[in-house]
Amino acid sequence: MARTKEFDPDVALQAALELFWEHGYEATSMSDLVDRLGIGRASLYATFGGKHDLYLKALRRYAANRTPSPVEMLSQPGPALPAVRGLIEFYTEDSIRDRRRRGCMIVNAAGEMLPGDEKVAGLVDANWTALETALTSALIRARAQGELADDRDPQALARFLLVFLQGLRLISKGPPDPARLRDATAQALTILD
Repeated sequence: MARTKEFDPDVALQAALELFWEHGYEATSMSDLVDRLGIGRASLYATFGGKHDLYLKALRRYAANRTPSPVEMLSQPGPALPAVRGLIEFYTEDSIRDRRRRGCMIVNAAGEMLPGDEKVAGLVDANWTALETALTSALIRARAQGELADDRDPQALARFLLVFLQGLRLISKGPPDPARLRDATAQALTILD
């Protein structure tokens, strides 16, 4: 007869996510995971697989549970350009408020695990593609609604903004400098004029 789990896998996965987000994949040992999750090594393997499997599950959870969802922010009815500007400003202020300087777990994964880890690369690419697609769609709407000039390329702008936003998250992991982030954001926003 199978034993019932003596822990909540959802709670354990969230604890693993926090640990990986704080320390990264390589710096998080199985012993760290066992200690933080409060479960035995055998239970951890039986429930989540190995460390890499657990990391992938944590990364998927992070991507799925971001609040607010950038895709939802950009998909609201009404004027589209204010939504794009709002998303950029949200990323900036959220990065400034990140006192623990953890950055974005997706950006962290890209920096630590790529190239070389095809599964992480797939998750990173899917996340970035979803954001780029949402930005492109919002900018197409903005152009159709007369908020963005007809000669502007929504996909090229979206790609620039994707790269800017991911770079913003990376820079925010360094020494805190709100002026640096706000000045860069002000310049990035001018491309939407």
